[in-house]
Amino acid sequence: MSTVVTINPATGEKLEEYPGLDAAGLDAALQRTWDAQRSWRHTPISERASLLRNVAKLLRDEVDDHARLISLEMGKPITEARAEVLKCAVTCDYYAEHAEEFLANKEVATEAVTSFVSYEPLGVVLAVMPWNFPYWQVIRFAAPALTSGNGGLLKHASNVTGAALALHDLFVRAGYPADVFQTLVLTQHSMVNDIIADARVAAVTLTGSEGAGAQVAEAAGRALKKTVLELGGSDPFVILGDADVPAITPLAVRARFVNTGQSCLCAKRFVVDKQVIADFEARVGEAVAALKIGDPLNDTTQIGPLAKPSFVDDIDAQVQQSLAMGARLITGGHRLDGPGNFYAPTVLADVTPDMPVFNQETFGPVMAIVKADGAENAIELADASQYGLAASIWTADMNAGLELGKGINSGALFVNGVVVSDPRLPFGGVKLSGYGRELSIEGMHEFTNVRAVWAGAMPRA
Repeated sequence: MSTVVTINPATGEKLEEYPGLDAAGLDAALQRTWDAQRSWRHTPISERASLLRNVAKLLRDEVDDHARLISLEMGKPITEARAEVLKCAVTCDYYAEHAEEFLANKEVATEAVTSFVSYEPLGVVLAVMPWNFPYWQVIRFAAPALTSGNGGLLKHASNVTGAALALHDLFVRAGYPADVFQTLVLTQHSMVNDIIADARVAAVTLTGSEGAGAQVAEAAGRALKKTVLELGGSDPFVILGDADVPAITPLAVRARFVNTGQSCLCAKRFVVDKQVIADFEARVGEAVAALKIGDPLNDTTQIGPLAKPSFVDDIDAQVQQSLAMGARLITGGHRLDGPGNFYAPTVLADVTPDMPVFNQETFGPVMAIVKADGAENAIELADASQYGLAASIWTADMNAGLELGKGINSGALFVNGVVVSDPRLPFGGVKLSGYGRELSIEGMHEFTNVRAVWAGAMPRA
């Protein structure tokens, strides 16, 4: 039987080895979740919400254990790992509180005696999830989908298999019916296509690269299955000429270097008005050079390892190619010696749209600074991307920022705030950043049958 091996990215040492499912085991797992969902869909919403509150409590009670697992498997600094787990708990509580409201029938006035829109579960939903937020990505799918009455199958990234199994166990211990949510440990990518094609699966959600999204969308299209895709991002962080650079600088550093820059939602292209760019470059260069790199289990660490050795190769290639094309190095720009997948936090200036750090997604600790000739040019540069996940604009004139933001095609716009995902707001992208929405009421409705119901009195002769 094939196995999955997890590796500590900070040391290169083996963590665990897990057996993968064979074809017979996968078929049995699919059947168990399909059977479980047929009963689960009839469970009162209030009972589903109560179980979700149990998940939130367990996450809070066991935050240190879950955070340690995240840090060991994918290298997230431990303080950020704890924050990820606690954000999951908040999201569970949010959906538990609002489930009955979000799933209530919506009355519509027609000629009928009664007519309304109902929100009914689709069935079993397959979730193909990435490694960079191994708990958050799963919870933001599972909390609304399961509470809507769906079943869930999790195919997680192989390097966070321990986290995937811990989440499975979490739902079991919270009191969910056996197998209504399952983790599938797969060793062959072809099995994902098999699952999508299976009649027992109703829909699929994926968070990952645009390449992975295209493959899943193709397979789901052949099977005529509903999909939600949250893909790559190259979010612009636009600093206009009237912005307060000293106040913005620490926020810019946080926006770029959270999770060691390994986030689709990280700000990646810093488009700065020429009036303030020199000040910003000086301040941000100093701040980034001072970031503490080290063991992700140390509370003082701000920058951990990249999740895989190949990611170091990828980010270094983007940096070196951009430097060769004329970018200017302010700080960093090199691998770090020693064990683990470490790359120096990097700031590049004089970046232009033809460079890899501008026109590709940079999934690592690299900030690209682009000079803008006024506000209109800044918006043009911000929107000059194949991605459209989110954008932020920083200006003393909030209303002007809102108006300028209309020129950036993105799933989210933040003015004078660091872009974050929030369970109260829908999350998702446009262009190559995907389609569909997670979180908020929109995220809960994505995997429901939005059903029109019309009822009148029996006609009489």
